[in-house]
Amino acid sequence: MPPSNALGKTELDILRYIADHHPISVGELADHVAATSGQARTTVLTTMERLRRKGYLRRKKVQGVYRYWPKIAKEELLRQLVGTFVETALGGSVAPFVAFLAHSGPLSEGEMASLRQLVRELESKRKEPKP
Repeated sequence: MPPSNALGKTELDILRYIADHHPISVGELADHVAATSGQARTTVLTTMERLRRKGYLRRKKVQGVYRYWPKIAKEELLRQLVGTFVETALGGSVAPFVAFLAHSGPLSEGEMASLRQLVRELESKRKEPKP
């Protein structure tokens, strides 16, 4: 069910925050956004409604206040966003992304461990017989 519309920076920032703090009201998010970027409540509301129309958010009225949450888990959302980036910006090749990682500076030990685990999973998939 990947939503079809691309995300702008503000939309992505808001969606990631909602994914980490849901369910959340417009007011709660507006307080955070005002403190971190100075954007107005109306901008937050407009962005949240745009994300809902694009298929990224759900909302439900609870005690007279709309609460928002993502339609899919954050991990799946990020996987879809990276997949879209690889397909559209990198022409389907992950090689430029890997090159970026190699030249972008040191990765933490946790990041390195995650990458090693991903490589093991990829190697295991290559060895599995095709149906």
